[in-house]
Amino acid sequence: MSLESTKQKVSSFFKKLMIFLVLGFLVFGGVYYFYRTYTVSEGTRTGVLYKISKKGKVFKTFEGQLQLAGSAIMNQESTFEFSVANADVYGQIQNLEGKNVRVHYKELIDAFPWQGDTDYLVYQVEEIK
Repeated sequence: MSLESTKQKVSSFFKKLMIFLVLGFLVFGGVYYFYRTYTVSEGTRTGVLYKISKKGKVFKTFEGQLQLAGSAIMNQESTFEFSVANADVYGQIQNLEGKNVRVHYKELIDAFPWQGDTDYLVYQVEEIK
């Protein structure tokens, strides 16, 4: 066996290994992204919007709390904490603070940190008269 043929075999092996690793990483990344953005449920919640804010240390996200309709006292079970999907919806929600609203949300399995603190992402809001 000559030195040239050994170099060629090693080079061929490392090329195949790199292709395998890159393809493996791409497949893993795609599956992981699908998992983190998979919608478990969709729905609406109705209540009084009493808090909306932009917060975060690294990722600035829009967070809010809703006191659910039909609850007389405010406690952990009667509040709905949510994150807002985009700045336009955040602007709409800011104008409705203290009013009765219906929020439309999607619940994700595990939201990315830049999507918000909660797994509930609000994408639409409407005032209830």
